[in-house]
Amino acid sequence: MIWSLNLMTTQSPVQGFNGLGVAPEFLKILERNNFTVPTPIQYQAIKPAMEGKDIVGIAQTGTGKTLAFGLPLLQRLRGSRGIGLVVLPTRELAIQVEEMLHKIGYSLGLVTAVLIGGENMGRQVAALRRHPNIIIATPGRLLDHIESGNLKLDLVQIVVLDEADRMLDIGFAPQIKKILALVPAKHQTMLFSATMPAEIIQIAAKYMVSPIRVEVAPAGTVIELVDQEIFLVKREMKFKLLGELLNECKGTVLIFSRTKHGARKICAAIRDMGHKVAEIHSNRSLGQRKEALTGFKTGRYRVLVATDIAARGIDVRGIELVVNYDLPDNVQDYVHRIGRTGRAGVVGRAVSFAMPDQQRDVRDIERLIRKQIPIKPHEKAEFLTHTRPARSFGGNQHMRRGPRRWRRL
Repeated sequence: MIWSLNLMTTQSPVQGFNGLGVAPEFLKILERNNFTVPTPIQYQAIKPAMEGKDIVGIAQTGTGKTLAFGLPLLQRLRGSRGIGLVVLPTRELAIQVEEMLHKIGYSLGLVTAVLIGGENMGRQVAALRRHPNIIIATPGRLLDHIESGNLKLDLVQIVVLDEADRMLDIGFAPQIKKILALVPAKHQTMLFSATMPAEIIQIAAKYMVSPIRVEVAPAGTVIELVDQEIFLVKREMKFKLLGELLNECKGTVLIFSRTKHGARKICAAIRDMGHKVAEIHSNRSLGQRKEALTGFKTGRYRVLVATDIAARGIDVRGIELVVNYDLPDNVQDYVHRIGRTGRAGVVGRAVSFAMPDQQRDVRDIERLIRKQIPIKPHEKAEFLTHTRPARSFGGNQHMRRGPRRWRRL
């Protein structure tokens, strides 16, 4: 049974991290790094995590989950022979988590190691020989080191599964189960995710002890400060519409493509339009992906084109516009994609391109987020628009149900 703590506010009921069990030396580091008021997920999760309890944290992207598990992880392992293990789905997310843990723990002598694909194994072995307090790893590379005899998990005291639903989505369930079977029976587990599919409930039931569920927003909800719209557009008109949006928007833009090949084509087209652009997907080397992301963060590139490896956990501030050039294969990825904008109290914008045969995909997205999205036809081609009878999305809305009708313009 999972004890459920539900907080549906956007502000924390405390003024600071005092009272959450954070040690004075960590409070000073937080203050130095301008972490002054905990986010809702941090406020709800840090104290029970500090007490060693298992946690299932459900929070939308961009709500501060890394610090929610990072502080208890660092504080509980300081001075201990035990190891912390953070398992997550992508290289970029691993690097970001390591940066946060390094920022908080380095001055206190806490050592981290990152084990990810696309990087030299020898360099990672050298990092393991420094006896890190915390290992941050993607599942495949972690198992590579275990099977090569470079690493044992017998000293692991705390396991964090970050973006657990994404790991399950992309087929890491067997690896996760194998990893959890290799850690000592007595350990603390913290699982963080933006959604709560049945597989996560099963993991909680099998591998966790009376976990506390911390939910600061209903699974599948989206950032309130994101203005969403959908353009109905034929495939051959997408580049034209994208060019119009890029000329209209003067800030940073993150564009999502469904495929690696599509990302390359979009990037080339945008470059031909005269914009500074980079691409990030699994066909790019780790060095190329780091360069693209760093360039996007620092302003060297105004536009970043990505597949869904960048949808979660990439902390790039100030993204003005997210464009779903292709709708995602997995409807839940829509939430994570648009969560890259509308952060830190600043209103963002998310535009999605839908083709005439994708009305079911649009309907699935609206059902997930419990909200109707404004839909606009683009120009004068044979787009489909729709007349919507009122529909019920749950919550406090009371709408008349009815079939959805689409008509040709």
